[in-house]
Amino acid sequence: MKQKTVFKLILVFLVILLMTLPFIVSFNEILTKIVEKAGWYQWIEKKIIPLEVKLVGVILKPLKIDFVAYDDGFKANDKYAQISWNCIGWQGLLLFLLTLPFGFRAESYTFFSKIKAFLIGLLGTFWVNLLRISFTVILLVVSQPLYALVFHDYLAAIVTVVWLVVFWWFSYAYVLEEKSR
Repeated sequence: MKQKTVFKLILVFLVILLMTLPFIVSFNEILTKIVEKAGWYQWIEKKIIPLEVKLVGVILKPLKIDFVAYDDGFKANDKYAQISWNCIGWQGLLLFLLTLPFGFRAESYTFFSKIKAFLIGLLGTFWVNLLRISFTVILLVVSQPLYALVFHDYLAAIVTVVWLVVFWWFSYAYVLEEKSR
């Protein structure tokens, strides 16, 4: 029954997210400008973005997409796009972290199984973000830029929620172990 609480929480996140999505997207742009003026993003843009862009290139290589990684973005089949600190999935990471206290609330799980579940969730969130960026690039290459923009701004949040549902189901079914009494 403890598991139902986490799934209910994720569903509530999804409902709130869908209801407030236009506001969130607008607010996200304002927040981006504030953070950029403050300069807090520079470390992420110097260290994380080049790495993620290169990893996206590796993911897209089998698809025969002509992909060139730059420190601040990429060119895919002659279409250039910039990636900012705001595009790399920090919102998905935040949602994952917000579900942890609810998912691990039960004291009956072993510490080691909680660590395993946390690491699986962290790695999974990272890979979901890489796949989300890769899919955005694919949409940019094979369709009109508007489709990539809509996916990036709106549908990617739903992908994150689906990932969280899968993660918690998997954790409860296969990873989290009850303490022996």
